[in-house]
Amino acid sequence: MAGPTAPLRIRRTQRNALIMLVIAGTLNYLDRSTLSIANPLIRQELGLSIGDMGLLLSAFLWAYAFAQLPGGALVDRVGPHRLLAAGLGLWSIAQAAAGFVTSFWQFSIARIFLGLGEAPMFSSAVRVVRDWYSVRDRGLPTGIWNSTSSLGPAIAPPILTVLMLAFGWRWMFAIMGLVGIAVATTWFLLYRDAKEAGFTEPETQYLTDGEEAQRGDPVTLNEWLHLFRFRTTWGLLLGFFGVVYMGWLYLAWLPGYLEMQRHMSIPRTGMVAAIPFAFGVVGSIGGGWIADRLMKQGFSPINSRKIPVIIGLLGMAAFTVVAAETSSNIVAVGAISAALMFGASASGMSWALASVAAPANCTASLGAIQNFGGYLGGALAPTVTGFIVQATGNFTPALLTSAAIGLVSTFMYLLVIPGEPISAADLGVTAAARV
Repeated sequence: MAGPTAPLRIRRTQRNALIMLVIAGTLNYLDRSTLSIANPLIRQELGLSIGDMGLLLSAFLWAYAFAQLPGGALVDRVGPHRLLAAGLGLWSIAQAAAGFVTSFWQFSIARIFLGLGEAPMFSSAVRVVRDWYSVRDRGLPTGIWNSTSSLGPAIAPPILTVLMLAFGWRWMFAIMGLVGIAVATTWFLLYRDAKEAGFTEPETQYLTDGEEAQRGDPVTLNEWLHLFRFRTTWGLLLGFFGVVYMGWLYLAWLPGYLEMQRHMSIPRTGMVAAIPFAFGVVGSIGGGWIADRLMKQGFSPINSRKIPVIIGLLGMAAFTVVAAETSSNIVAVGAISAALMFGASASGMSWALASVAAPANCTASLGAIQNFGGYLGGALAPTVTGFIVQATGNFTPALLTSAAIGLVSTFMYLLVIPGEPISAADLGVTAAARV
Protein backbone atom coordinates (compact mmCIF):
# COMPACT_ATOMS: atom_id res chain seq x y z
CA MET A 1 0.00 0.00 0.00
CA ALA A 2 1.81 3.09 -1.28
CA GLY A 3 1.18 6.42 0.44
CA PRO A 4 2.16 10.02 -0.35
CA THR A 5 5.83 10.72 -1.00
CA ALA A 6 7.66 12.85 1.54
CA PRO A 7 8.08 16.46 0.30
CA LEU A 8 11.60 17.82 -0.17
CA ARG A 9 11.76 19.82 3.08
CA ILE A 10 10.51 16.82 5.05
CA ARG A 11 13.13 14.54 3.45
CA ARG A 12 15.91 17.02 4.23
CA THR A 13 14.84 17.31 7.85
CA GLN A 14 14.50 13.52 8.15
CA ARG A 15 18.04 13.03 6.88
CA ASN A 16 19.66 15.68 9.08
CA ALA A 17 17.76 14.69 12.22
CA LEU A 18 18.53 11.01 11.72
CA ILE A 19 22.26 11.70 11.28
CA MET A 20 22.34 13.70 14.51
CA LEU A 21 20.34 11.06 16.38
CA VAL A 22 22.81 8.39 15.24
CA ILE A 23 25.75 10.47 16.46
CA ALA A 24 24.10 11.24 19.81
CA GLY A 25 22.87 7.68 20.29
CA THR A 26 26.30 6.23 19.51
CA LEU A 27 27.91 8.58 22.01
CA ASN A 28 25.21 7.59 24.50
CA TYR A 29 26.32 3.97 24.38
CA LEU A 30 30.02 4.78 24.22
CA ASP A 31 29.62 6.64 27.50
CA ARG A 32 27.66 3.79 29.07
CA SER A 33 30.43 1.37 28.04
CA THR A 34 33.33 3.20 29.68
CA LEU A 35 32.80 1.55 33.06
CA SER A 36 32.53 -1.93 31.52
CA ILE A 37 35.72 -1.45 29.49
CA ALA A 38 37.70 -0.13 32.47
CA ASN A 39 36.15 -2.69 34.86
CA PRO A 40 39.36 -4.57 35.86
CA LEU A 41 41.50 -1.43 36.26
CA ILE A 42 38.87 0.45 38.26
CA ARG A 43 38.30 -2.55 40.55
CA GLN A 44 42.03 -2.78 41.17
CA GLU A 45 42.61 0.95 41.81
CA LEU A 46 39.51 1.53 43.97
CA GLY A 47 39.60 -1.88 45.70
CA LEU A 48 36.15 -3.01 44.54
CA SER A 49 34.79 -6.59 44.52
CA ILE A 50 32.89 -8.13 41.60
CA GLY A 51 29.67 -7.59 43.57
CA ASP A 52 30.61 -3.91 44.13
CA MET A 53 31.13 -3.49 40.40
CA GLY A 54 27.72 -4.98 39.72
CA LEU A 55 26.18 -2.38 42.04
CA LEU A 56 28.20 0.40 40.42
CA LEU A 57 27.09 -0.69 36.95
CA SER A 58 23.50 -0.63 38.17
CA ALA A 59 23.71 2.87 39.72
CA PHE A 60 23.40 4.39 36.25
CA LEU A 61 20.56 2.08 35.34
CA TRP A 62 18.34 2.76 38.35
CA ALA A 63 18.64 6.51 37.81
CA TYR A 64 18.02 6.08 34.08
CA ALA A 65 14.97 3.87 34.68
CA PHE A 66 13.17 6.13 37.15
CA ALA A 67 13.98 9.28 35.16
CA GLN A 68 12.11 7.78 32.19
CA LEU A 69 8.64 8.51 33.56
CA PRO A 70 9.00 12.29 33.93
CA GLY A 71 11.52 12.42 31.07
CA GLY A 72 9.15 11.12 28.41
CA ALA A 73 6.35 13.47 29.46
CA LEU A 74 8.81 16.39 29.39
CA VAL A 75 9.87 15.47 25.85
CA ASP A 76 6.22 15.59 24.77
CA ARG A 77 5.69 18.96 26.48
CA VAL A 78 9.03 20.74 25.93
CA GLY A 79 10.15 19.04 22.72
CA PRO A 80 13.29 17.08 21.76
CA HIS A 81 15.15 20.21 20.67
CA ARG A 82 15.70 21.65 24.13
CA LEU A 83 15.36 18.58 26.30
CA LEU A 84 17.81 16.36 24.42
CA ALA A 85 20.37 19.19 24.33
CA ALA A 86 20.03 19.64 28.10
CA GLY A 87 20.27 15.89 28.69
CA LEU A 88 23.35 15.58 26.51
CA GLY A 89 25.03 18.41 28.40
CA LEU A 90 24.23 16.91 31.82
CA TRP A 91 25.38 13.39 31.00
CA SER A 92 28.60 14.69 29.39
CA ILE A 93 29.50 16.71 32.50
CA ALA A 94 28.82 13.63 34.66
CA GLN A 95 30.94 11.49 32.33
CA ALA A 96 33.89 13.88 32.60
CA ALA A 97 33.48 14.09 36.40
CA ALA A 98 33.83 10.29 36.67
CA GLY A 99 37.46 10.68 35.70
CA PHE A 100 38.16 12.45 38.99
CA VAL A 101 36.45 10.12 41.52
CA THR A 102 38.36 8.47 44.35
CA SER A 103 35.75 6.20 45.94
CA PHE A 104 32.83 3.87 45.23
CA TRP A 105 30.29 6.44 46.43
CA GLN A 106 31.71 9.29 44.34
CA PHE A 107 31.64 7.03 41.29
CA SER A 108 28.05 6.08 42.10
CA ILE A 109 26.97 9.75 42.15
CA ALA A 110 28.63 10.38 38.78
CA ARG A 111 26.87 7.35 37.30
CA ILE A 112 23.51 8.47 38.73
CA PHE A 113 23.82 11.84 36.97
CA LEU A 114 24.91 10.04 33.81
CA GLY A 115 21.64 8.11 33.98
CA LEU A 116 19.55 11.23 34.62
CA GLY A 117 21.13 13.00 31.65
CA GLU A 118 20.76 10.09 29.25
CA ALA A 119 17.10 9.47 30.15
CA PRO A 120 15.55 11.70 27.41
CA MET A 121 17.70 10.27 24.59
CA PHE A 122 15.53 7.49 23.16
CA SER A 123 12.16 9.01 24.01
CA SER A 124 13.37 12.11 22.12
CA ALA A 125 14.39 9.95 19.18
CA VAL A 126 11.04 8.16 18.99
CA ARG A 127 9.24 11.53 19.12
CA VAL A 128 11.45 12.91 16.32
CA VAL A 129 10.57 9.93 14.11
CA ARG A 130 6.87 10.22 15.00
CA ASP A 131 6.90 13.95 14.14
CA TRP A 132 8.81 13.76 10.85
CA TYR A 133 7.89 10.37 9.29
CA SER A 134 4.65 8.87 8.00
CA VAL A 135 3.43 5.78 9.87
CA ARG A 136 4.34 3.71 6.78
CA ASP A 137 7.98 4.81 6.93
CA ARG A 138 8.89 4.74 10.62
CA GLY A 139 10.26 1.21 10.93
CA LEU A 140 13.55 1.72 9.07
CA PRO A 141 14.53 5.09 10.64
CA THR A 142 13.68 3.67 14.06
CA GLY A 143 15.87 0.68 13.30
CA ILE A 144 18.66 3.01 12.18
CA TRP A 145 18.70 5.22 15.28
CA ASN A 146 18.16 2.24 17.54
CA SER A 147 21.15 0.52 15.89
CA THR A 148 23.29 2.92 17.93
CA SER A 149 22.53 0.68 20.93
CA SER A 150 24.68 -1.89 19.10
CA LEU A 151 26.94 0.43 17.10
CA GLY A 152 28.12 2.22 20.25
CA PRO A 153 29.08 -0.97 22.10
CA ALA A 154 30.59 -2.37 18.87
CA ILE A 155 33.04 0.48 18.45
CA ALA A 156 33.43 1.12 22.19
CA PRO A 157 35.87 -1.72 22.98
CA PRO A 158 38.54 -0.78 20.39
CA ILE A 159 38.11 3.01 20.80
CA LEU A 160 37.88 3.08 24.58
CA THR A 161 40.57 0.43 25.06
CA VAL A 162 43.00 2.51 22.98
CA LEU A 163 42.12 5.66 24.95
CA MET A 164 42.44 3.79 28.25
CA LEU A 165 45.79 2.20 27.43
CA ALA A 166 47.18 5.47 25.99
CA PHE A 167 45.96 7.96 28.60
CA GLY A 168 44.63 5.92 31.53
CA TRP A 169 41.04 5.21 32.47
CA ARG A 170 40.53 8.60 34.11
CA TRP A 171 41.37 10.59 30.99
CA MET A 172 39.24 8.20 28.94
CA PHE A 173 36.21 9.41 30.93
CA ALA A 174 37.23 13.09 30.68
CA ILE A 175 37.79 12.99 26.90
CA MET A 176 34.41 11.37 26.26
CA GLY A 177 32.73 14.06 28.37
CA LEU A 178 34.25 16.84 26.27
CA VAL A 179 33.09 15.16 23.07
CA GLY A 180 29.57 15.00 24.46
CA ILE A 181 29.45 18.72 25.21
CA ALA A 182 30.34 19.41 21.57
CA VAL A 183 27.55 17.09 20.35
CA ALA A 184 25.00 18.75 22.68
CA THR A 185 25.88 22.17 21.28
CA THR A 186 25.53 20.93 17.69
CA TRP A 187 22.07 19.40 18.32
CA PHE A 188 20.81 22.59 19.97
CA LEU A 189 22.01 24.77 17.11
CA LEU A 190 20.82 22.61 14.19
CA TYR A 191 17.60 20.79 15.14
CA ARG A 192 14.13 22.35 15.39
CA ASP A 193 10.91 20.74 16.66
CA ALA A 194 8.07 19.96 14.26
CA LYS A 195 5.73 22.38 16.05
CA GLU A 196 7.98 25.20 14.81
CA ALA A 197 7.88 24.03 11.18
CA GLY A 198 4.55 25.43 9.92
CA PHE A 199 3.69 22.44 7.71
CA THR A 200 2.13 22.93 4.28
CA GLU A 201 -0.91 20.89 3.16
CA PRO A 202 1.18 18.28 1.22
CA GLU A 203 3.52 17.92 4.20
CA THR A 204 0.61 17.44 6.59
CA GLN A 205 -0.96 14.90 4.21
CA TYR A 206 2.26 12.86 4.15
CA LEU A 207 2.76 12.98 7.92
CA THR A 208 -0.81 12.00 8.83
CA ASP A 209 -1.42 9.39 6.10
CA GLY A 210 -2.68 6.12 7.57
CA GLU A 211 -3.47 7.34 11.12
CA GLU A 212 -5.47 9.96 12.95
CA ALA A 213 -4.28 13.54 12.57
CA GLN A 214 -1.53 14.63 14.93
CA ARG A 215 -2.50 16.99 17.74
CA GLY A 216 -0.31 20.01 18.31
CA ASP A 217 -1.15 20.42 21.99
CA PRO A 218 1.25 18.84 24.53
CA VAL A 219 0.39 15.79 26.60
CA THR A 220 -1.45 16.56 29.84
CA LEU A 221 -1.11 14.92 33.24
CA ASN A 222 -4.55 13.32 32.83
CA GLU A 223 -3.61 11.83 29.45
CA TRP A 224 -0.32 10.54 30.83
CA LEU A 225 -2.06 8.88 33.78
CA HIS A 226 -4.78 7.43 31.54
CA LEU A 227 -2.15 5.61 29.47
CA PHE A 228 -1.84 3.15 32.36
CA ARG A 229 -5.43 2.00 31.85
CA PHE A 230 -4.51 0.16 28.64
CA ARG A 231 -3.16 -3.34 28.04
CA THR A 232 -0.87 -1.90 25.39
CA THR A 233 0.98 0.21 27.95
CA TRP A 234 1.48 -2.70 30.36
CA GLY A 235 2.44 -5.09 27.56
CA LEU A 236 5.14 -2.68 26.37
CA LEU A 237 6.38 -2.05 29.91
CA LEU A 238 6.57 -5.74 30.92
CA GLY A 239 7.75 -7.00 27.56
CA PHE A 240 10.61 -4.51 27.31
CA PHE A 241 11.82 -5.64 30.75
CA GLY A 242 13.18 -8.82 29.15
CA VAL A 243 14.54 -7.12 26.04
CA VAL A 244 16.68 -4.74 28.08
CA TYR A 245 17.60 -7.27 30.79
CA MET A 246 19.13 -9.57 28.18
CA GLY A 247 20.82 -6.71 26.36
CA TRP A 248 22.35 -5.23 29.50
CA LEU A 249 23.73 -8.54 30.68
CA TYR A 250 25.96 -8.45 27.61
CA LEU A 251 26.53 -4.69 27.62
CA ALA A 252 27.67 -4.65 31.24
CA TRP A 253 29.46 -7.98 31.49
CA LEU A 254 30.66 -9.10 28.03
CA PRO A 255 34.24 -7.82 28.50
CA GLY A 256 34.36 -9.35 32.00
CA TYR A 257 32.82 -12.59 30.69
CA LEU A 258 35.49 -12.87 27.98
CA GLU A 259 38.27 -12.19 30.47
CA MET A 260 37.04 -14.31 33.41
CA GLN A 261 35.17 -17.18 31.75
CA ARG A 262 36.93 -17.35 28.37
CA HIS A 263 40.38 -16.29 29.72
CA MET A 264 41.11 -13.62 27.08
CA SER A 265 43.62 -10.80 27.65
CA ILE A 266 42.43 -7.18 27.93
CA PRO A 267 43.70 -6.18 24.43
CA ARG A 268 42.12 -9.29 22.87
CA THR A 269 38.88 -8.69 24.77
CA GLY A 270 38.80 -5.14 23.39
CA MET A 271 38.67 -6.52 19.85
CA VAL A 272 36.53 -9.63 20.33
CA ALA A 273 33.86 -7.82 22.38
CA ALA A 274 33.16 -5.57 19.39
CA ILE A 275 32.10 -8.46 17.13
CA PRO A 276 28.70 -9.35 18.68
CA PHE A 277 27.58 -5.72 18.83
CA ALA A 278 28.42 -5.24 15.15
CA PHE A 279 25.84 -7.95 14.43
CA GLY A 280 23.38 -5.96 16.54
CA VAL A 281 23.60 -3.08 14.04
CA VAL A 282 22.50 -5.47 11.29
CA GLY A 283 19.66 -6.80 13.43
CA SER A 284 18.29 -3.36 14.32
CA ILE A 285 18.30 -2.00 10.76
CA GLY A 286 17.06 -5.33 9.37
CA GLY A 287 14.18 -5.41 11.84
CA GLY A 288 13.13 -1.92 10.77
CA TRP A 289 13.23 -2.87 7.09
CA ILE A 290 11.13 -5.98 7.77
CA ALA A 291 8.54 -3.96 9.73
CA ASP A 292 8.08 -1.47 6.89
CA ARG A 293 7.82 -4.32 4.37
CA LEU A 294 5.19 -6.08 6.47
CA MET A 295 3.12 -2.93 6.66
CA LYS A 296 3.33 -2.37 2.90
CA GLN A 297 2.07 -5.95 2.48
CA GLY A 298 -1.05 -5.19 4.50
CA PHE A 299 -0.13 -5.91 8.13
CA SER A 300 -1.42 -3.38 10.66
CA PRO A 301 0.96 -0.83 12.18
CA ILE A 302 0.89 -2.77 15.47
CA ASN A 303 1.34 -6.28 14.07
CA SER A 304 4.05 -5.26 11.60
CA ARG A 305 6.14 -4.26 14.64
CA LYS A 306 5.10 -7.06 17.01
CA ILE A 307 6.25 -9.85 14.68
CA PRO A 308 9.95 -8.77 14.56
CA VAL A 309 9.88 -8.21 18.34
CA ILE A 310 8.58 -11.72 19.08
CA ILE A 311 10.97 -13.42 16.63
CA GLY A 312 13.84 -11.32 18.00
CA LEU A 313 13.20 -12.29 21.62
CA LEU A 314 12.91 -15.99 20.78
CA GLY A 315 16.16 -15.89 18.81
CA MET A 316 17.99 -14.00 21.54
CA ALA A 317 16.90 -16.47 24.21
CA ALA A 318 17.82 -19.52 22.09
CA PHE A 319 21.33 -18.31 21.25
CA THR A 320 21.96 -17.21 24.83
CA VAL A 321 21.36 -20.83 25.88
CA VAL A 322 23.87 -21.97 23.23
CA ALA A 323 26.47 -19.51 24.56
CA ALA A 324 25.89 -20.73 28.12
CA GLU A 325 26.33 -24.41 27.30
CA THR A 326 29.20 -24.45 24.79
CA SER A 327 32.82 -25.06 25.76
CA SER A 328 34.14 -23.48 22.55
CA ASN A 329 35.15 -19.83 22.58
CA ILE A 330 34.41 -19.53 18.87
CA VAL A 331 30.91 -20.99 19.21
CA ALA A 332 30.25 -18.80 22.26
CA VAL A 333 31.20 -15.59 20.43
CA GLY A 334 29.17 -16.69 17.40
CA ALA A 335 26.12 -17.45 19.56
CA ILE A 336 26.38 -14.15 21.41
CA SER A 337 26.66 -12.37 18.05
CA ALA A 338 23.44 -14.04 16.87
CA ALA A 339 21.74 -13.29 20.21
CA LEU A 340 22.57 -9.59 19.95
CA MET A 341 21.45 -9.48 16.30
CA PHE A 342 18.02 -10.87 17.24
CA GLY A 343 17.91 -8.73 20.39
CA ALA A 344 18.61 -5.51 18.50
CA SER A 345 15.74 -6.28 16.13
CA ALA A 346 13.44 -6.80 19.13
CA SER A 347 14.66 -3.60 20.78
CA GLY A 348 14.30 -1.40 17.71
CA MET A 349 10.85 -2.65 16.84
CA SER A 350 9.69 -2.23 20.43
CA TRP A 351 10.43 1.46 19.97
CA ALA A 352 8.74 1.42 16.56
CA LEU A 353 5.74 -0.18 18.27
CA ALA A 354 5.61 2.71 20.74
CA SER A 355 5.59 5.17 17.83
CA VAL A 356 2.33 3.74 16.43
CA ALA A 357 0.55 2.63 19.61
CA ALA A 358 -0.77 5.99 20.90
CA PRO A 359 -1.65 9.52 19.73
CA ALA A 360 1.26 11.66 18.55
CA ASN A 361 1.30 13.92 21.60
CA CYS A 362 1.76 10.86 23.86
CA THR A 363 4.51 9.19 21.80
CA ALA A 364 7.51 10.06 23.95
CA SER A 365 5.48 9.44 27.11
CA LEU A 366 4.50 5.92 26.04
CA GLY A 367 8.03 5.19 24.81
CA ALA A 368 9.46 6.35 28.11
CA ILE A 369 6.99 4.24 30.11
CA GLN A 370 8.11 1.25 28.02
CA ASN A 371 11.74 2.18 28.63
CA PHE A 372 11.09 2.49 32.37
CA GLY A 373 9.99 -1.15 32.41
CA GLY A 374 12.94 -2.10 30.25
CA TYR A 375 15.48 -0.44 32.47
CA LEU A 376 14.09 -1.97 35.61
CA GLY A 377 15.31 -5.13 33.89
CA GLY A 378 18.47 -3.37 32.76
CA ALA A 379 19.21 -2.18 36.28
CA LEU A 380 18.77 -5.67 37.70
CA ALA A 381 20.86 -7.44 35.06
CA PRO A 382 24.37 -6.24 36.08
CA THR A 383 23.70 -6.73 39.81
CA VAL A 384 22.00 -10.13 39.49
CA THR A 385 24.69 -11.31 37.10
CA GLY A 386 27.49 -10.05 39.34
CA PHE A 387 26.19 -11.83 42.42
CA ILE A 388 25.39 -15.05 40.51
CA VAL A 389 28.95 -15.11 39.13
CA GLN A 390 30.39 -14.30 42.55
CA ALA A 391 28.38 -17.13 44.15
CA THR A 392 28.89 -19.81 41.47
CA GLY A 393 32.23 -18.91 39.94
CA ASN A 394 30.94 -18.87 36.34
CA PHE A 395 28.48 -17.14 34.00
CA THR A 396 26.40 -20.15 32.90
CA PRO A 397 23.57 -19.79 35.49
CA ALA A 398 23.39 -16.04 34.79
CA LEU A 399 23.01 -16.62 31.03
CA LEU A 400 20.31 -19.26 31.52
CA THR A 401 18.42 -16.94 33.87
CA SER A 402 18.53 -14.24 31.20
CA ALA A 403 17.15 -16.61 28.55
CA ALA A 404 14.23 -17.58 30.79
CA ILE A 405 13.36 -13.91 31.38
CA GLY A 406 13.43 -13.36 27.61
CA LEU A 407 10.94 -16.16 27.03
CA VAL A 408 8.51 -14.71 29.58
CA SER A 409 8.75 -11.30 27.90
CA THR A 410 7.90 -12.88 24.54
CA PHE A 411 4.46 -13.77 25.88
CA MET A 412 3.91 -10.17 27.01
CA TYR A 413 4.15 -9.01 23.40
CA LEU A 414 2.27 -12.00 22.03
CA LEU A 415 -0.68 -12.09 24.42
CA VAL A 416 -1.00 -8.73 26.22
CA ILE A 417 -0.64 -6.10 23.46
CA PRO A 418 -3.78 -5.89 21.26
CA GLY A 419 -3.72 -5.30 17.52
CA GLU A 420 -5.17 -1.78 17.58
CA PRO A 421 -3.51 1.44 18.82
CA ILE A 422 -4.75 3.67 21.61
CA SER A 423 -6.68 6.55 20.01
CA ALA A 424 -7.29 10.05 21.33
CA ALA A 425 -10.91 9.03 21.93
CA ASP A 426 -9.73 5.96 23.88
CA LEU A 427 -7.83 8.21 26.27
CA GLY A 428 -11.20 9.78 27.13
CA VAL A 429 -9.84 13.12 28.27
CA THR A 430 -12.24 15.96 27.59
CA ALA A 431 -11.19 19.55 27.04
CA ALA A 432 -12.55 20.42 30.48
CA ALA A 433 -10.37 17.78 32.10
CA ARG A 434 -7.14 18.98 30.50
CA VAL A 435 -4.58 20.40 32.93
